[in-house]
Amino acid sequence: MGVAACISELYDSCHSIHRSREKLKKRNQLQTVEIKIKMDCEGCERRVRKSVEGMKGVSSVDVDPKKSKLTVVGYVDPGKVLYRVRHRTGKKAEMWPYVPYDTVEHPYVPGVYDKRAPDGYVRNTAVVDPDMLDLARASSTEIRYTTAFSDENPTACVVM
Repeated sequence: MGVAACISELYDSCHSIHRSREKLKKRNQLQTVEIKIKMDCEGCERRVRKSVEGMKGVSSVDVDPKKSKLTVVGYVDPGKVLYRVRHRTGKKAEMWPYVPYDTVEHPYVPGVYDKRAPDGYVRNTAVVDPDMLDLARASSTEIRYTTAFSDENPTACVVM
């Protein structure tokens, strides 16, 4: 093995390390992160706001204490934002589990309906247990049987 081969191997190993560092420095995309965190007073609201304002990549922070909601917009990682809010405030925080009432097929199924949800919101069905998802969606046979006796169906059974 000659000197040229050794230098070539050394160059290749240094170049591959440089390429792996480039992969690690992948830029985050612009995201909107919504977090549910309980805020009792203006001091809690200020502490929650200050916990994420100094983060690198944050464009805007919106705090809504009535809905117990924190919205962060920027080039950030949602997991890091959640960790930082939990760590800096000492409060229990979770990703925003609610979606608007209109987007869910059966909003009053036990796994979806939540009394603590803000007005006009129910729990996201994607977050609910997989066992509850069967209850949240009606099967095609259930739909056929319920529409067979419906007044709105023009070809419905007239026996009823």
